[in-house]
Amino acid sequence: MKAVKLGVLGVSGHFIKRTVLPLKKSSKVELFAIASRDENKAASTAKKFDIPKSYGSYESLLNDPEVEMVYIPLPNHLHAKWIKASADAGKHILCEKPIAMSAGEAEDAIAYASSKGVLVMEAFMYRFQPQWIRAREIAQVGEIGSLVSIETFFSYHNPDPSNIRNIAEYGGGALMDIGCYAVSVPRFIFGAEPVRAISLIAYDDVFKTDKHVSAILDFNGRRASFTVSTQAFPYQKVFIHGSSGDMVVQTPFNTFTDVPAVLTVTNSIGKRDIHFEPYDQYGLQFNAFAEAIRNGGPAPTPPDDAIKNMRVIDAIFRSAKTGQWEKI
Repeated sequence: MKAVKLGVLGVSGHFIKRTVLPLKKSSKVELFAIASRDENKAASTAKKFDIPKSYGSYESLLNDPEVEMVYIPLPNHLHAKWIKASADAGKHILCEKPIAMSAGEAEDAIAYASSKGVLVMEAFMYRFQPQWIRAREIAQVGEIGSLVSIETFFSYHNPDPSNIRNIAEYGGGALMDIGCYAVSVPRFIFGAEPVRAISLIAYDDVFKTDKHVSAILDFNGRRASFTVSTQAFPYQKVFIHGSSGDMVVQTPFNTFTDVPAVLTVTNSIGKRDIHFEPYDQYGLQFNAFAEAIRNGGPAPTPPDDAIKNMRVIDAIFRSAKTGQWEKI
């Protein structure tokens, strides 16, 4: 297939650290343009990574008729605005998670983009990982029995006051940044939506962002629980429990690109580690979205999945205030 020409809105740390290299290696996506509000920053980044075009504003990039698709790694509070602007320009959109600041905002932005005839997808890259695809298959066929519960722990330690993850008005905090994964995972594995949520949230006295979040999600009898933190020792693991076995996703989200991923499965037959050849989850995600563009859709992850994830996040925030179960 002909490579889809991609424009990137913003020179973010996430883009530099995690997505620029797989994009440069892709045969299905051409890293064609990058924009920043700082024209010199865009130009120097383009030169460093051999990107053909750079722009000193997001609007200028969107006005480029050669750009077919945009990637939005901007701070959370800017996602909805630039989804709409990209849709107005006729560009297909891959937007970093969470897709918006609330379910209502997500629904509005997605409906707007859909009305313009472009594809839009929330960038939950883990769903394209071979280990997660295999975990879901094992769950679906009943290899560990009937699913009972899923537990997630995901944390890092970031005390930098200038980091967008520590700025409340930018949509910072643990729940929006990494809790969104802990919400998405059980929805992905159960293949269902939770009906209610209850939570506890601790806020940073200075940043006013949620630094520790714990929640329980009720999937009509099945349970998902998690703790996420922006001020704890870095750790991540997911435990999937069934009536006759369990699975452990050893490095569920920040998988390394140069060592095998490992999924541990235990049931009545025994215990085994399933090893997966090294892969780049971001490359897999971009390639899948590019294929969808060339094939005329639909997006690999339906856009309404982003709305459903945000509904759960909204309920978790509400529960922390009310101290009660909140319906989703």
